[in-house]
Amino acid sequence: MLRGFPPVVAADTHTLILGSFPGEASLAATQYYAHPRNQFWRLLGAVLDEPLAELAYEERLQRLLSHGIGVWDVLAACHREGSLDAAIRNAQPNDFASLREHSPKLRKVAFNGKTAGRFAAVIGAAGYTTLVLPSSSPANAMLSFDQKLRLWRDILT
Repeated sequence: MLRGFPPVVAADTHTLILGSFPGEASLAATQYYAHPRNQFWRLLGAVLDEPLAELAYEERLQRLLSHGIGVWDVLAACHREGSLDAAIRNAQPNDFASLREHSPKLRKVAFNGKTAGRFAAVIGAAGYTTLVLPSSSPANAMLSFDQKLRLWRDILT
């Protein structure tokens, strides 16, 4: 069973970006979105006008938090061969109820890709505004960076 990472949130986090589950590169590095071809840090850096992709990992997280944005995954644990979401088996969701304690200002949850986005209805029913974004994964080559960025800018609205 593979285990994910704890949430990156603070008391003033108002927006949370949820992926599905860390890929192999991220698990090996113990960092969210560690695969060099994943566009997460470039996309979010462009949205926030911050050089996130150029910064050390801990500084990236601090910059996100300074903007009131957190990162987590919908799944706490699963079985999976490789990094593709389609290979996820025996998935165990994270405990979203605990988020209200850690981040009482949380209002919006954005999902990084359709797999994570399958949880949008559940999260929305809990009172959060939800947004399903195109995946930042290198496996999602249907949209260009600029096409993804136009949709990712909705994080700030």
